Amino acid sequence: MKNFLTAALGLAIVGAATLAQAQAQAPAAAPAAAATPQQAGFVKSVRGSVQLLDGAGATRNAAPGDALGAVDRIVTGPDSSAAVVLRDNTTLMVGPSSRMDLKEFHFDGTTRDGGMLVSLLRGSMRMITGLIGKTNPDAVRVETQTATIGIRGTDFIVQTDGQP
Repeated sequence: MKNFLTAALGLAIVGAATLAQAQAQAPAAAPAAAATPQQAGFVKSVRGSVQLLDGAGATRNAAPGDALGAVDRIVTGPDSSAAVVLRDNTTLMVGPSSRMDLKEFHFDGTTRDGGMLVSLLRGSMRMITGLIGKTNPDAVRVETQTATIGIRGTDFIVQTDGQP
């Protein structure tokens, strides 16, 4: 019994030391998280051929879990679609044969202040607004070839044929 208590006490000490070490390192990891303000969200799901084009012009095939930058383009092929979740919990579903630009996205999780501008160049998109749309609807804008839409609801669909 004495050996069991000694072993249990030793494991408790090691666990406490590991926890203390992890907590001591946590502030050092905070700047790394703050160093990614350009990440607007992530790709939740992909069906078919979906590509992401970043602000520098680099193209990559989209996969679930991929980061989405604050100024990325999503291009879907025929019979393809993608779902994206932004940091404020806005959800964008991009339909087949679509091209959508996330032209601007900024969000402060502490103050819940932010704004976004989405441009649908062709195809279709469904948006379910997150915290930005709920706290400041005027800060959410969607552009098409012929109009800019101000958001008043929280769930809507936009479709464009891509012709000016």
